[in-house]
Amino acid sequence: MDYVKEVENYVMDRIKWHKETADDHFDFWNEHIKYVYTEAIKLAEKYNADSEIVKIGALLHDIALINKVGTKVDHHINGAKIAAEVLTKLQYPHNRIQRVVGCVYNHRSSKNATNIDELCVADGDILAHFDNIPMLFDIMFNVRGMQLAEGREEMKKYIEKDYNDLSDRTKKVFKDRYEVIKDVLIAK
Repeated sequence: MDYVKEVENYVMDRIKWHKETADDHFDFWNEHIKYVYTEAIKLAEKYNADSEIVKIGALLHDIALINKVGTKVDHHINGAKIAAEVLTKLQYPHNRIQRVVGCVYNHRSSKNATNIDELCVADGDILAHFDNIPMLFDIMFNVRGMQLAEGREEMKKYIEKDYNDLSDRTKKVFKDRYEVIKDVLIAK
């Protein structure tokens, strides 16, 4: 069985449901998950992580938000439970389920990562924010209704927090790109 494909099908189905039923019709795939997936795979290759674990972890990392279970604050906890249920139904090997669950549970910061697979998903999640800068503008100006000066300051804080949440290893790789993004987005 191609577990990655099965999980991707499940996630895409849930994203379609979310998009149809959510007030904002947010498209998790095109606005976030595909970026996380791409970045996490690049890191898995670079760091010799288990690509299957990383791919599945990246696909499922925000599943609680997609399924509208709980709040954003606890989505890593609820997501880990959902990931375990989904993978159990697919008869994914138990020892590998636990590794994916770790990726989902610890994706909010690489500081929480307990192994290289988790680090790839956590750093991939952060790098995805830098890959989709228009989403950051949307959050600051449309969702939060900020004016330019306030939005600029909030973006600066957001970008710096994200960069600081990266693992030291990924920070080194990403530093030049971060400096360019920071200079372009928040130059005064």
